[in-house]
Amino acid sequence: MKQQLLDALAPILDFLGTLNPGDANAAETLNEKFPIAGQEMTSLAELLATGVEEGWLCDRAGGPGVSFSRVTKAANPDEFSIDAVRMDRPGPGHTHPNGEFDLCFAVDGEPAFDGHNAGWVVYPPGSWHVPTVTKGTMNILYFLPGGAIDFGPKPTS
Repeated sequence: MKQQLLDALAPILDFLGTLNPGDANAAETLNEKFPIAGQEMTSLAELLATGVEEGWLCDRAGGPGVSFSRVTKAANPDEFSIDAVRMDRPGPGHTHPNGEFDLCFAVDGEPAFDGHNAGWVVYPPGSWHVPTVTKGTMNILYFLPGGAIDFGPKPTS
């Protein structure tokens, strides 16, 4: 099943490779190219839900209300690491040295990820946040350029 997930993610990864997470329009571009209500994303949401139910995704506890797993790790700076996370509350704060592309799927309730409904959320290089889901539960795929992520408190400038 994990290979089926990687196969489903291949066109997304190809397209992400053409985007700059620092582009203010990146999320809008992704939401147009891969709409959350489209057949491709609906099938991907079902595959993620199956993976969580069967225990081959999000099988590690990340604290109350947060579970996660690594889908794939970047082998070089031109690739993406992909993490799958199921959450219904705040997760650990972190910095995105190279940016972050987040694909968020509603599981129950009317969830929002950092105030955004289901769909794509993009953070630019150097940004920091505490990823937070409110009003429900989401399955989220985090695409990390070069696999770069630094967990910890907000850096002081």
